[in-house]
Amino acid sequence: MTLRSFIDDVGSHDRRIAVVNDDTTGPLEQMLVDTFENQPIDVESGVTIPSGSDLDPEIDAALESEGDTALLFEGGTPVAASPMLELYDSILAINSDLFVTGARGVGEIELPDVLANLDETRLQLCGYPLSDKEKLLLILVSRYIEQRAWTAGSGTLRSAFQRLSRIGDEIGTREVYAEIAETDVDTHVYGIDDGTTVDLDVTIHTGTSEEYRDGWFVVYQPDDAATSAEDPISDPIALVCLETEPRIWDGFWTYDPDRVAAIGDYIDREL
Repeated sequence: MTLRSFIDDVGSHDRRIAVVNDDTTGPLEQMLVDTFENQPIDVESGVTIPSGSDLDPEIDAALESEGDTALLFEGGTPVAASPMLELYDSILAINSDLFVTGARGVGEIELPDVLANLDETRLQLCGYPLSDKEKLLLILVSRYIEQRAWTAGSGTLRSAFQRLSRIGDEIGTREVYAEIAETDVDTHVYGIDDGTTVDLDVTIHTGTSEEYRDGWFVVYQPDDAATSAEDPISDPIALVCLETEPRIWDGFWTYDPDRVAAIGDYIDREL
């Protein structure tokens, strides 16, 4: 197994995002279209839902709220809904500086349902200057996983940075890991040793292999006693990506306990 094999093992899903309104494509919808322009997820605008449709109560409630709503369909069935303003606040209206500088830190991350339910979807996302928005989805999911670990206060977190200096260079990243280090989370960080000193209570792993150079993963495995079907915030979750070309990322995230365990075991054993 390799990190690449986990990515290649992700199957395809018939998923699309529909913006429910009676208007033509507006600026928010266009930003969403641009974010997923090169992904296996179509974004449609001006969609209406027939009255009397049998929908999940949470989706129905979202559709009844004011403003436009984004619906995620899988195989023709709506599986999640988020107000467009939630998507705007979480990813469309911001840039990575909010995370890098710490303006949006641990405890302040919201992952709208439409984005949260894109798990097991293989994405190829670009960073700046190739794209202003695409890579933000990966940053948001990374911070969401870190927040899960911090909230649980226990378990194991494994995070790759490519270069260890990124932990110190990015104020927001250092602040997040400083807060996690104050909990009982067993935190492991991975990267090329580029002469930096990581002055945090974490376990440091260094190497020069391709997976150290190109890997981006954030893997949280809760203690067995902490996992609960009634409290999904404590469930396992993993993001795994590889930089295939400069600023182009190929990867996915998953909540599947077996897949997360396999990813965690591989990292623990090989890196």
